[in-house]
Amino acid sequence: MNIYDVYIAYVSWGESGKRRPVLILEQGTDGIVAFKITTRYEGKSEVIRSKYFKIDDWRQAGLSQESFIDTNNTVTLPISAVEHHLGTLTETDVERLHEFLVAQ
Repeated sequence: MNIYDVYIAYVSWGESGKRRPVLILEQGTDGIVAFKITTRYEGKSEVIRSKYFKIDDWRQAGLSQESFIDTNNTVTLPISAVEHHLGTLTETDVERLHEFLVAQ
């Protein structure tokens, strides 16, 4: 597992949750810190959309459709919640993501 890898993980909130793609930001011995990835952009408020980073090279990241990184919050997950590797962000998307985060 490396930084900028995209994995499927079980993300829970309260007593429920779901399997979703996540972007690995950090990995420790007990868990990971990640951003959630979503395909839902339309219908979100301008404030929320301003925190969504569009992945241009989503196919190369192993995603099946146009996707966005939700930079609003990170999630901390146990290693056991991480299921399987999908892909990795391209260098171009990593550079763009850094610029996007700095501009926030």
